[in-house]
Amino acid sequence: MTPQELVVRMLPPFGGWLALAALALPGGSPLRGAAVVLFLAAGPGAAAVRVCAPALGARSAEGPVERRDPDFARHSDLLERLMLTLFLSIGAVMLVATVLIATHTFSAQRVLLTLTLLTTLAAFSPPLRASPPPRTTPRTPKGSAQ
Repeated sequence: MTPQELVVRMLPPFGGWLALAALALPGGSPLRGAAVVLFLAAGPGAAAVRVCAPALGARSAEGPVERRDPDFARHSDLLERLMLTLFLSIGAVMLVATVLIATHTFSAQRVLLTLTLLTTLAAFSPPLRASPPPRTTPRTPKGSAQ
């Protein structure tokens, strides 16, 4: 692993720990709000998408029949990852908050701490392996005479 890969891998957990540290700022501070909102909107999802990246990249997007944009697959894959990052983050926030509400232990600090710990755990986990590509050669049905 190169130092650049390590830095990219550790950005989401660092954002979480930075958001936790920003809680020490005064309640109406724009810096506090920005740090927390940015982490909650992208941190957990970015860590999860990084873990799933090889599986997501195994098959690229298929474009329309007319190919006017030669970079369609690259742009489509980037958009897919951005949307997955956003929606996985929002889903993780909702899930953690719901669990904490159900156990009568809800607080904003606990939600942020739990998500930061989960993001840190995801940053240290290895990426998933991609499944092998599907076979392109047609198989002969059993009992056929070819």
